Amino acid sequence: MFLDECRRLCYTEYTLSTIYIKVIYIISRLYCNNCFSPQQHPFSEKRVGWTIFSDDFEKRVGKRVGNPCIGVVFEGNERRAHMKAKRMSLSALFLFCFSFLLTACDKVGEKSASLTVMYGVMAVLSLLLFAGYCFCIKEKERWFFVLFASVAVVNSGYFALAVSQTLEAALWANRVSYLGSVFLPLSMLMILLKTTRLSLPKPIPPLLVAAALLVFLVTASPGILTIYYQEVSLISINGASALEKVYGPWHGLYLVYLLVYFSSIIGVVVHAIVGKKLDRVHHVLMLSAAVAVNLGVWFIEQLIRIDFEILSVSYIISELFLLGLDRMMRENEKLKAMVSEQMQTEAEPKESEAGQTVSETQAELFEVGLKKLTPTERMVFDAYLEGKGTKEVLSLLDIKENTLKFHNKNLYGKLGVSSRKQLVEIGRQLLQTSVPAGTKK
Repeated sequence: MFLDECRRLCYTEYTLSTIYIKVIYIISRLYCNNCFSPQQHPFSEKRVGWTIFSDDFEKRVGKRVGNPCIGVVFEGNERRAHMKAKRMSLSALFLFCFSFLLTACDKVGEKSASLTVMYGVMAVLSLLLFAGYCFCIKEKERWFFVLFASVAVVNSGYFALAVSQTLEAALWANRVSYLGSVFLPLSMLMILLKTTRLSLPKPIPPLLVAAALLVFLVTASPGILTIYYQEVSLISINGASALEKVYGPWHGLYLVYLLVYFSSIIGVVVHAIVGKKLDRVHHVLMLSAAVAVNLGVWFIEQLIRIDFEILSVSYIISELFLLGLDRMMRENEKLKAMVSEQMQTEAEPKESEAGQTVSETQAELFEVGLKKLTPTERMVFDAYLEGKGTKEVLSLLDIKENTLKFHNKNLYGKLGVSSRKQLVEIGRQLLQTSVPAGTKK
């Protein structure tokens, strides 16, 4: 297994690498074994021929759907959604492991070529993912477009900086990477808000975009002003170009900007978990993983000097997690719509088909039964003929559901029908043929 081999190859002298691989190994085992098996989900139950999506959903719907045909479709769609998410998650874990092995598990003298190559690989991969989202995803979301574009811009800037030969070229590459960096947390926050069914007032998003542009102008000032970098020079680290910087008085602005967004994102995730905005446990795990990856990498880079920008990989991992979560949420919404539509079809009777006739015997039995109806049963009968649903009848008569079921049973027995649909069809047929109630044809 790849992860087992990674653990064996990492020497104990590389403490950070060893810890990293162990964490990834544990996460992958828990994530793959527990999160993608529907039978193990606390919010998912299996029944013969059909699936209940969650207890919370069942409470909102008010009943279980027992149609075997629909259940087969649900189960198949659910399995496909699980497989898609699993592939995305494993791809993300593989990217993280592979990049860190190349940059942290080798000795310093052996990393001279790997840094530039890795930046190039991440840039190409980001561009391919952006192109794939544009041309392969039918239902596009504008903030996902911003996210994928931002990741592509950031990683392209990192690669351009790594291969820069002059200070001016390096500064322009640095500006490109910051252009994507300021819009990344904004797009992630907006995606998480939509995923967790939260919304912001309409004036807020334009203000956030304006704030992002303002922060970008400050971060793009090196080479022109000294407010962000007082001094900057071009150096080479293990064969890759980098900027040697002396921070200026406004350098803390970008740090505050990130902290505000990280805090907001964490708040959204906590609110979603506490408020049960997500139907599935693995939705919560994917959402948490998407946030934890970037947050963890960012804190590691603040505490430990690492030559390679691991954020270039964590950005890709986050967008894969978020895209997988979005696809699964959309799939669940479609399935819920199918459930509601099926329930409505079963609850509401259809119009009688043209040309369908009622036999004389059935009509006589129906008319005789009408005479035996109690006043309450007659009110229920009239309400059904008017097309009223169960809730409307309960409200009209001010009775409980069990009482209505009792009246329905008596009503069906007296009129010689087996369902509300048949009752309505026969009743409307008799009215259309001008058969007075209580008389024989």
